[in-house]
Amino acid sequence: MATAIFFASSTGNSEEIASKIASKLNNIEVFDLSGTKIDKINNYDKIILGGSTWGDGELNDDWEDVWGDFCKLDLSSKTIALFGLGDQESYSDEFCSALGIIYEQAKSMNAKIIGFTSSEGYYHDASKAQIDNEFVGLVIDEDNQSDLTDERIAKWVNEIKEDIL
Repeated sequence: MATAIFFASSTGNSEEIASKIASKLNNIEVFDLSGTKIDKINNYDKIILGGSTWGDGELNDDWEDVWGDFCKLDLSSKTIALFGLGDQESYSDEFCSALGIIYEQAKSMNAKIIGFTSSEGYYHDASKAQIDNEFVGLVIDEDNQSDLTDERIAKWVNEIKEDIL
């Protein structure tokens, strides 16, 4: 089976990042969770999940809407990479924490998770998406470090390409 990206985007930033990732991975399929049933994930062995953090480290509304059904999926045979967006200055205590919520759920469902990245170069106080000196996926801050986005995407895609395609 093929690879696909499933994302949730409230402002359009996650959609833009999903599109950039897809283009670097030979234009794999991209699905917006606001208009896609989450069980479509069952059609893919390799999945990239993404979205942004809202409020005090919460999933955005579209992820919240599908969360119950997502938690019922069988991810045990899936390879999953994650990306998240956040604002490390305004939400320094919960920077990209929604990514950590998705990671913990996928991990508890025995998915093979790839694509951890270094937390070096980020300036925040805490994140549920960080384990020691690594994030559980690609972390993007379009509000404060948009000049690093394309470079971070390219590096991450290069690192996961072999396992995700």
